[in-house]
Amino acid sequence: MESLQEQTTNHKKISKTKLLQRIIFITLGAALFSVGLEIFLVPNNIIDGGIVGISIILSSVTPLSLGVLLILLNLPFLFLGYKQIGKTFAFSTLYAVIIMSIGTFFLNPVPVLTDDPLLASVFGGVILGVGVGMVIRYGGSMDGTEILAVLFNTKTPFSVGEVVMFFNLFILGSAGFVFGWDRAMYSLIAYYIAFKVIDITIDGFDQSKSVWIISDEHTRIGEALLARLGRGVTYLNGEGAYSRDEKKVIFTVITRLEEAKLKNIVEDIDPTAFLAVGNIHDVKGGRFKKKNIH
Repeated sequence: MESLQEQTTNHKKISKTKLLQRIIFITLGAALFSVGLEIFLVPNNIIDGGIVGISIILSSVTPLSLGVLLILLNLPFLFLGYKQIGKTFAFSTLYAVIIMSIGTFFLNPVPVLTDDPLLASVFGGVILGVGVGMVIRYGGSMDGTEILAVLFNTKTPFSVGEVVMFFNLFILGSAGFVFGWDRAMYSLIAYYIAFKVIDITIDGFDQSKSVWIISDEHTRIGEALLARLGRGVTYLNGEGAYSRDEKKVIFTVITRLEEAKLKNIVEDIDPTAFLAVGNIHDVKGGRFKKKNIH
């Protein structure tokens, strides 16, 4: 019989329903990504960052197609991802890259929807962002530079985000020598829009927020949050490091639409209360469901 530690550390197989859900959304995300590339960006000589950007540049100066380059250039990073992050991530990413490459092949003959570079940058960036966000949300990736950035982060003083930004600025800057500097600037617009849309797709529009409140009026504030917001609260025991006074800390989770009302509630009861609000990417379990407000 397995020990408790072995039972908790052994990898659990994903259910068929969740596997099917993952396949569907990764497929859809990769397909959207190829639409953004072939229908909007590539025909207007606008590139994305990372391996995709390098592939677009190389496809314009070599006889190799964009789909072939996307697979070839991502393969080394997929191997690194398998070693550093795990086989589920690597296989999900490989599947997404294959779907993306097939999509670019079939969409290549499709006429471009707009010749306006600004429209192409905006709509291409939005579609790319939604596609990438869906793939990341369901366990994969569309680009190998993030994997490389993780490795650089362990060997350099730079953060993952700083490494990715350095790579992408270099790649987007290179577009200026190939397609012209105006296209490089449009590429920056597309990249920025895609970056923002990725966050929205991963986090969702109804982003949750964690709230920490320290106040001598903790009971009144907690009851008010229950009655006026319909949100459950948890009282935590705390101690001031300087004063050594025991404190009650109120913890709750709200949506961003409720943030202003919560601040007003706390302000009305105790204007001197300590209040900290942070973003949460995901909330599961417990009693997060909102109660009726009377």
